This record gives sequence, C-alpha cells and structure tokens, in this order.
Amino acid sequence: MSRTIVCRLVLAALFLPACVVVWDDSGRARRADRAGTATRVSAPARISASAMLAHVEVLASDAFEGRLPGTRGEELTVDYLVRHAKQIGLEPGHPDGSFVQQVPLIGFRTQATGSFRANDRELALEIGKDAVALTRWQEDEVVVDAAPIVFVGYGVEAPEYGWDDFKGVDVRGKTVVMLINDPPVADSKDATQLDANVFGGKAMTYYGRWTYKYEIAAAKGAAACVIVHQTEPAAYPWSVVLSSWNKENFDLATESKGRDRAKIEAWITLEKAQELFTACGQDFRALERAAATREFRPVELGATASFRAKNTTRAVQSRNVVAKLTGSDPARKDELVVYTAHWDHLGKDEKLEGDQVKNGAVDNATGCAGVLAIAEAFAVGPRPPRSLLFLWVTAEEQGLLGSRWYATHPLYPLETTLANVNMDSLNTWGKTRDIVCVGMGQSTLDEVLAGAAAAQGRVVKPDPSPEKGGYYRSDHFEFAKVGVPSLYADGGEDVHGRPDGWGHDKAQDFVAKDYHQTSDEVKLDWDLSGAAQDMELLHAVGLRVATDATWPAWKSGSEFKARREAMLAKPR
Repeated sequence: MSRTIVCRLVLAALFLPACVVVWDDSGRARRADRAGTATRVSAPARISASAMLAHVEVLASDAFEGRLPGTRGEELTVDYLVRHAKQIGLEPGHPDGSFVQQVPLIGFRTQATGSFRANDRELALEIGKDAVALTRWQEDEVVVDAAPIVFVGYGVEAPEYGWDDFKGVDVRGKTVVMLINDPPVADSKDATQLDANVFGGKAMTYYGRWTYKYEIAAAKGAAACVIVHQTEPAAYPWSVVLSSWNKENFDLATESKGRDRAKIEAWITLEKAQELFTACGQDFRALERAAATREFRPVELGATASFRAKNTTRAVQSRNVVAKLTGSDPARKDELVVYTAHWDHLGKDEKLEGDQVKNGAVDNATGCAGVLAIAEAFAVGPRPPRSLLFLWVTAEEQGLLGSRWYATHPLYPLETTLANVNMDSLNTWGKTRDIVCVGMGQSTLDEVLAGAAAAQGRVVKPDPSPEKGGYYRSDHFEFAKVGVPSLYADGGEDVHGRPDGWGHDKAQDFVAKDYHQTSDEVKLDWDLSGAAQDMELLHAVGLRVATDATWPAWKSGSEFKARREAMLAKPR
C-alpha cells in the first residue's frame, strides 16, 4: 500500500463521519460517497455500504499495523473505536464511566527446538517448517526430555457418545499425539456417510477443535501434546498454522502462570507424522482408521519426544472497547442484548520480505464496521425497551481471550444478558438471497433470524461447511459457554447476479489464499452491499430480542441449555 494512501487513511481515521443510515446502492470499493449527511429513520434500518467500507479502509490500513494487541496498532484501533462510539452518541459501556474494559494478557515469543527418537534414529523437527511448538508456561525455559510417545487417536473423552480414546491409559509425563477434528464415525446403514448421531455427523463439535485437544491433554497430565495437521479435517491449510503460531502469542494473565497446560503444545505436518509412525513400524493410515472406532485403544509407539522451549514474555494491558445504549423501559433497561466483533488481528510478520502487515480487512475489520453500523442505526432510531451493549473484543485470534475475559468478568449480569449477536468476517461479494446460520439448531434465535430474513425476502440456511466447526471458533462461543444464547450469522452464498456455487467458491478461495495472510486487504472488486444487507438483518434481530416479552432460549439437545437453566434458576 502506498504512503499516499496511508496518509489519506490516517486523515480519514481522524475525520470520518458517523457511518449509518445513508443508503448506497452498490457499496463497491470506489473510494467515494463517504461523507453523506445522516438522516433519522425508523426501523427497518438502512445501512450504508460505502460508509462501512470507509471504516474498513482505515482499520485495515498499513498505518494500523495489523491491529496486534499490545502494539501501536491496538492504540490506534481502540482510539478509533472509542472516538466513533462517542460520535455516534453511545454511552460509556463500562459502569466506571469509560469505554474500555481492561484485559490483562501475557505476550510471549517461543524459540523452540524438538525431535523424535525411534529405534535409535533421531527425527529432527524443523520448527517453522514441518512443526510448530510453544509453551504457555510463564518461565524462561521449559524442557521435555525423552517423553514416551502415545498415539491417542482423536484424544476425545465424550461420555454422551460412549467414547473414550484414553481407556484409562496413564499418559502423565508423556507426549500424546492426536488427530485433528472429531472421529469420523461411519453410518451403519451407509458407509459413505457419517453417523449424524455421533459427533454431529459431518459437523465438527468442540471435541474436534485444537483448543479441546490441548485442554484434554493438560487434564490428563501429558507433558506435551502434538496435533497432526491435515488440511481437510482442520479446515485450513498448514500455512495458517505457521502464520498463527510462528509469532508473538498471547494468553490471559492468571495465577497459574500457564502451569495448568501441558509444557509443550505443538503441531506437525502429515508428512512428519507418517515419517514418525513408519520409523516406529506402524502404519499411520491403519491407525487413523482404527481411531474412528469406539474400540480404539492408545498405542505406545516405542518412541520418545524431546523439546526445549525458551520464552520471552511481556505483560500487556489490552482492552475490550465497550459502549452502551440504555433501554427506554425502566423495568427492562437492566436487560441486555450484546453485539460483538473482535478488533484484533495478527500484526506484522517481520520475517517476510516485502509486505509484512497482516491487515485483517475481512477478518475482522468488516465485523468492527458492522457493529459500528448497527450501533448507529439504534442510536438514531427509537430506543428499544431493553439496553444494547456493543463490544469490540481483543485477542480473538489468540484463542477468544477478550470475549473469554468478558464472559468470566462480565460488566453486567449474565442472567439478564438475553443474547449475544456476533459478527466475524462479513460478506464482501454483494447481496444474497440467503443468510447462513452457523450452529443452526442451537437456540430460538434461529427463529428470530428466520423471521427477520423473511422480511427481507431471504431464507436462512445451515452452515454449508459444518466440518469447520465455526460455532466454536469465534467470540460468541465464550458467551455460549457461560449459558448466554448466542447467534453467529455468516454471509450467504446465493449471490444475486452470479451463477450457482459462485459465492461458495469465493468463500473457499478466501480461506485458501487470504485467511491470516498479508493478502487479506481491501480489494477493488469488493461489494459491501451484501454486508450492509446483513447488518440491517442483524439490527432487526437485536431489535426484536430487545423488545419481545419472550427471552431467547437454548433448544433441547444443545450442550449449553443446562448451564443457562441453572443460571436462571438462581435467586436474583
């Protein structure tokens, strides 16, 4: 990006006006029509695609340095969001009268080495090429020395499915090797299909997420946990693992100082895993097939793993940005609907030649712009009975840390928080006939979304790629974990004026080429009219929840239902 454009964007950051209610027919990236005059309108909201684009251009500019927590990029981003929240007319969202919630983080850079030893043969791990490894222990150096390697299949312990990959085998002090995703259990009536009654069939459950793998390894006392990467079950290429791990990482600052985790958390490529298993006299693919059955038992590979990790750490006082509109009904204004989007991205990769900034334009400058747009739509319209909280969270890319901090340190009671509506990576390819509900079937927010979509002449569809586990990968999940009904609506794929499959191909193309890469920048062929359409829809959803007498609820079968019911059963 040229210096001239950067200068223009910085000026835009200082003087960009409020962003909503001036309708733009195309919203294409033409660098024009930014300064329209806002006019008051009533619901349904009309949201300006071009004004959203102007926000994205600023937040995703090189001047913001990829919005990494604890950097100048955070300072610029938080300042920008707070300033525009004030311009819109939002109230401070923190009860202390400020627009920020402090989030204590530890930033750490790990320099690691590692190797396997099998049958007196050493298999070196080339960290940053065929492996990544880090330690969350807040110590100068952590060592795992010749820890026996145990293959534990998918590493899943799920009593509700009658599934236990550990079978009582003691893995304390050992290195566990796991496969990514859920066990792919074949349907007994059709071996070409997955059993929909076990781990959601094609859909990934939380047991399939890498975060769960490390959590269960720590709970079992493993010294190290190594996940085998494969692109299809992981739902992203190896380059995403490299770019996400081979940099400064973050964790919440806690009293445990990271000691509640395994000493080493690592990934290896499929090729390196096959090399290890072959050196141990094992057939990787045969054991992979065995791991997809309940009968699987852990396999001692007869090999050891050694790691040495040195950490450079720093304390980072990061921030969630929080703004509020108080509801109009004195009897219900203490009840809340929370809109969320994460403001952070991956910063700069100084190891790269040329462009080093991971701008995070789609992921998630678009979501930040979306929350600003919805906030202003509410600010200029009639106030609903209940209050609205607008929350831009930090450190999503580091493991949903900002939303986890809010969910475990809420500024307002969770029992009177009716719903969370989250947005992460908006549609940049135009208006659609559909909207995707990630995690469809979890809560009654599905029906609210469907009603609002029908008013737009659109339909709600389930996640076309449930195997990616999208419901467990963004900030709404932290709200769901504490029992708050949560909605994550993704952009539709049936794009007006485009052939069947075009929208799906665009989404797949983004993951393959731009996701977590320096190429996630504003592009001249963007069309944010679809994103504006979606924000009008999510505004309508929040308005309905903030008005209706009936509260959203988890549906039968949701893993979050019992937690919500227990919360609401407590005396207030």
